[in-house]
Amino acid sequence: MICNNHGQVFWAKRYGQHSWQFPQGGIDDGETPEQAMFRELYEEVGLTHKDVKIIASSRHWLRYKLPKRLVRWDSKPVCIGQKQKWFLLRLECDESKINMQKGSSPEFDGWRWVSYWYPVRQVVSFKRDVYRRAMKEFASLAMPFRERKLKGKKVKRRG
Repeated sequence: MICNNHGQVFWAKRYGQHSWQFPQGGIDDGETPEQAMFRELYEEVGLTHKDVKIIASSRHWLRYKLPKRLVRWDSKPVCIGQKQKWFLLRLECDESKINMQKGSSPEFDGWRWVSYWYPVRQVVSFKRDVYRRAMKEFASLAMPFRERKLKGKKVKRRG
């Protein structure tokens, strides 16, 4: 999950589809989750470790199951869901460096910045709980600018 300095997150459009999601990917044999994240980040978005800063990683692996209608029973191995390690990244470079054509077969053909909680409402339903849990864990880290603004101000309370 990539955030900017305005508390927004990077939201990517699946290639040739009308669905949107965060970039994600699998871990190859011998890779750590962090190495896999950087490989996928480059393949899918064209960014390197110099372009982002790791702010946090999820404390636990997060899991979801695919609906039966989406399971590809003829593939080897059969994928029935995913176990994911989430990373919160902050974009440290100019967004013009984002290039979705770096990989051999692009997974995305568009992107935009969206408000922090927008993806929870918009992602496909079977991923919604995983998104909600990861985003809840990262919320205070992804939106620190709001906290800094509030610290110096008195909050008026009704009552």
